[in-house]
Amino acid sequence: LASLNLMDLIYWKDTERTGVVFTGLVVGLLSLFQLSIITVVSTISLGVMCFTVSVRLYYKILQVLNMGDGVHPFKAYLDLDISFSGELADQYTQKTIVTIVSAANSLKNLFLVGNLFDSLKLLALMYLVTFLGDLCNGLTLLIIAVITLFSLPLFYRQHQAKVDSFFAGIQAKIDNVMDILHRIAQGGGPTPDPTPGGAKPKTQ
Repeated sequence: LASLNLMDLIYWKDTERTGVVFTGLVVGLLSLFQLSIITVVSTISLGVMCFTVSVRLYYKILQVLNMGDGVHPFKAYLDLDISFSGELADQYTQKTIVTIVSAANSLKNLFLVGNLFDSLKLLALMYLVTFLGDLCNGLTLLIIAVITLFSLPLFYRQHQAKVDSFFAGIQAKIDNVMDILHRIAQGGGPTPDPTPGGAKPKTQ
């Protein structure tokens, strides 16, 4: 259910709700450029509490004046069950552990050069990331990631055929280059002739 609600937000199925979440995230992250995270969190919490308490008091006054039924304005949210069953909690725990162990094994193989080619790719990537760090900080990247999360999936859904065709061409070129580099790393030599018995001389 949580994953479905997240996908609904990302694909803007409920424009009003997605707009509120998206705007809140971006404004909150932008606030961190000028204010500390403690100030931002406390200010947002204060604003939410002022709103909820005001609405609660308003409904309470209506009940006292016999102008309302006295139903709690946030009853639907209070009754919302967000707890996990024991089986579901175990399932998520096992997935988390498997993911962490898999990531640790991958990092071990990369940093201890289990595969020379993969380690060289990581080395090149980290070198490029140092230049990225000189251009912007982690908070900027986080803001870009949020904007990307709420824009690219919808763009891809609307232009899926063109995007797939474009990336298929790029992937073909990358695979060709990677194949050449892989053969060079293994000792070089031309691509083996797929003809059974190898190429045969032409008869004159």
